[in-house]
Amino acid sequence: MSINKHSYFPHSLVPFALQVDGAVNRFCGLPDEQDTDTSEEDSRNKLAYCVTDVPPWYLCIILGIQHCLTAFGGIIAIPLILSQGLCLQHDGLTQSHLISTIFFVSGMCTLLQVTLGVRLPILQGGTFALLAPSMTLLSMPEWACPAWTQNATLVNTSSPEFIEVWQSRLRVLQGSIMVGSLFQVLVGFSGLIGLFMRFIGPLTIAPTISLIGLSLFDSAGTNAGTHWGISAMTTCLIVLFSQYLRHIAIPVPTYSKTKKFHTSRMYIFQILPVLLGITVSWLLCYIFTIYNILPSEPDQYGYLARTDTKGDVIGSAPWFDFPYPGQWGLPTVSLAGVLGILAGVISSMIESVGDYHACARLSGAPPPPNHAISRGIGIEGLGCLLAGAWGTGNGTTSYSENIGALGITKVGSRMVIVASGVIMIVMGVFGKVGAIFTTIPTPVVGGMFLVMFGVISAAGISNLQYADMNSSRNIFIFGFSIFTGLAVPNWIIKHPSAIATGIVELDQVLQVLLTTAMFVGGFFGFILDNTIPGTKRERGIVAWNKTHEDDSEITIESDEVYGLPCGITSFLSSCSWIRYVPFCPSHKAEPENITHSSSSSLDKRDPSKTDTHIIVAVAL
Repeated sequence: MSINKHSYFPHSLVPFALQVDGAVNRFCGLPDEQDTDTSEEDSRNKLAYCVTDVPPWYLCIILGIQHCLTAFGGIIAIPLILSQGLCLQHDGLTQSHLISTIFFVSGMCTLLQVTLGVRLPILQGGTFALLAPSMTLLSMPEWACPAWTQNATLVNTSSPEFIEVWQSRLRVLQGSIMVGSLFQVLVGFSGLIGLFMRFIGPLTIAPTISLIGLSLFDSAGTNAGTHWGISAMTTCLIVLFSQYLRHIAIPVPTYSKTKKFHTSRMYIFQILPVLLGITVSWLLCYIFTIYNILPSEPDQYGYLARTDTKGDVIGSAPWFDFPYPGQWGLPTVSLAGVLGILAGVISSMIESVGDYHACARLSGAPPPPNHAISRGIGIEGLGCLLAGAWGTGNGTTSYSENIGALGITKVGSRMVIVASGVIMIVMGVFGKVGAIFTTIPTPVVGGMFLVMFGVISAAGISNLQYADMNSSRNIFIFGFSIFTGLAVPNWIIKHPSAIATGIVELDQVLQVLLTTAMFVGGFFGFILDNTIPGTKRERGIVAWNKTHEDDSEITIESDEVYGLPCGITSFLSSCSWIRYVPFCPSHKAEPENITHSSSSSLDKRDPSKTDTHIIVAVAL
């Protein structure tokens, strides 16, 4: 999921979240926007471990689990939302298989991105950019769920008829995502992403991302409305933890060789607000279910707040469930679905470019060169292809929540993300893990959606900070794009028979595109921003490029961070033809403006010499 793309996290507002023993002499500089002479601010802008460092194995595991928990909300939300369009509301066991599959694929894609992609500490997971066109495709008349699948008493989850209902819908999603992802692979590995970014600015990105969250308001309201008391409690807890208690450190027991057992202060509320909010509400619903405080009749208001609505799904789920490609059958392709997915793929690519720059800044790495960005986008496309083949019903993208966690923990090592990838693969193999998540009550999920979708919408609007919003031109473009992105899909949904060209395939394509809010808004934003006269400064292009291309202070040699592992970069640098391959580093030049402190920090980092070998070994 991509919640706060293209934004940098102000280090002056982020205290230390972890106490790392023995790391005093291992700090490396973190580029800051303003120079400061005070020792307090200087210490806040230091990293305990840089991108190429290798922390102790136990610290990698602990922080890896933390990254998994940080991405937890976004990863499990996607299959829970998709289950409505797949007619799986009353099949908890299949929902658990989908959750296990998306964890497994997210782990694989994370390892690919860290080893062969952009090589920054970025975690990969499901994307809401593909969720909107997927739900639009599933809402078409030919894919509408039969009425009997909405009645729990009529659903036999083991019957061939019911299995074919949801598998046929999932297969068409698989095929559409796989074909659409080929476009991202092409754009990434061909280096065309740079050409795309020349024409896409804040006034295109802002309505596109905002409409991802705004278009899902109905899903959030429907889920929350099953019990407004429980959903309101979940929302309030998440807001309390993430906004009001985030600067409160909690003492926790820790152990080190030097201090033995002692307490360290950790900013738990700032790191895991969504998980804590869901857990507390989930636990209360479990207690209310045990003592029958909640209604026990399916047709009563509040029944879906119970934790036993899915039956004994945990007992029915297998201990081990190894996901594999084509597990739901041979994927099918829908032209309308492919074009709808393309709109999400383009949005995801744009978001990820901003993520790479933010991650590099927070992990003590130099800004990513063009070959690393191209490789990262290409690997993300490959990840979407794998997600389609495995049948998650979604793709993959970079998670900005985890980029924020880098600024909180001050640990920017990519080995931590490698550990996260391995942990997610293990979680995907254990079927009981996915089954546990399916018991989260519907109103608890709805309360989480109210916060999550609101933040996505606001994150899109935040991109307008780069444009001159005192300009009537920009106000018109953004306002018109947002309004049409809401109005046109709403009208098409209410009048599905209005599109009748006489060509069935064309009708389906137009139906999907015109009911996908992010496509409609992003399309008008793109056309108007590139045709209405305006200076680059007025459009926000100047400030946008300055933010993403600002070199600041190079803290780590670029080739060491972004070069390919196992000496591949050195081998390729001797080939003259490699300069024509846009995703490969073509030289090994030393940066001219690398500072003395940065150079000395490199000399001290002996463990980083084995970094690439460890990463490749774990990935294999």
